[in-house]
Amino acid sequence: MSTATFRIWRGESGNGGFRDHTIEVSEGMVVLDAVHKIQATQANDLACRWNCKAGKCGSCSAEINGSPRLMCMTRLNQIPLDQPVTIEPMRTFPHRKDLVTDVSWNFGVKKRIAKFAPRKADAADGTFKMGQADIDRVQEFRKCIECFLCQDVCHVLREHHKHDEFIGPRFLLYNAALEMHPADTGDRLAALKTDHGIGYCNITKCCTNVCPEDIRITDNAIIPLKERVVDKFYDPLGWLLKKLRPGGTKAQP
Repeated sequence: MSTATFRIWRGESGNGGFRDHTIEVSEGMVVLDAVHKIQATQANDLACRWNCKAGKCGSCSAEINGSPRLMCMTRLNQIPLDQPVTIEPMRTFPHRKDLVTDVSWNFGVKKRIAKFAPRKADAADGTFKMGQADIDRVQEFRKCIECFLCQDVCHVLREHHKHDEFIGPRFLLYNAALEMHPADTGDRLAALKTDHGIGYCNITKCCTNVCPEDIRITDNAIIPLKERVVDKFYDPLGWLLKKLRPGGTKAQP
């Protein structure tokens, strides 16, 4: 058994600073284990969120040595312990206390996105005929646990604070899950272009890099959505076809 020092942000509403806590650590521990041990032995009032401790609830998001990560999925043997391990709250959202931030903005964003609009069933029993490849594609998007690490790392929100103009990668992914669903008839492209600010994303893949579910957010969701927006609003041939065929149809997957 060895010891390690954890430099944890303590304070409320953005005010505070780091405090060092040194504890004994053992094989197999994750960062959340260390936080719980510090709570139990040195800082009973340390605030943090957690629930499943299995990487599926998304509650224990934080920044560990400057990188957005889940505390429960970050093993101590994956990070250097010869220097203090910094643990701080996500920077993109309003700070409440210690490691806790207010992520309610995200839930408001989700309400603004047009809901699933299914087409008529293909059979009398209400079932749909769908290609397996189409199902597999949207199934990947459903792996999201809403940890909001992708939102936290996105420079448009983190550095430029465009929360009023940009919905962030989590909800571009949510749009993709709806737009690419083979049974959906909705059209969210105009909203993506204007209200949701998809043009702000410059596809750096920082969101993909921090996703604990390994969802290829940039390649499989954001880039295809960008292509659809370009095809609908900026493609001269598409514009001509719409003029010749009023009403048009929803872009195909």
